[in-house]
Amino acid sequence: MRIGSIIGLLVVVWLVIGAVAAGQRGYYGTPPAQCSQFSTIALNIAAGPLNYTGLDPQGGCEIPKPS
Repeated sequence: MRIGSIIGLLVVVWLVIGAVAAGQRGYYGTPPAQCSQFSTIALNIAAGPLNYTGLDPQGGCEIPKPS
């Protein structure tokens, strides 16, 4: 039981650090207008403290165009 709560706490701290790093990079200034902007924000949050080691994940996605 105790290990599960410790792991849960570590995951929350990891994501909070990633959210702070994304904020420091200015990703929250305007709402994401494109899919790639949203995925970049999500990747930075998921990367957590790795953002401070020089990692700068950039997301990209392509939405299929109607035929």
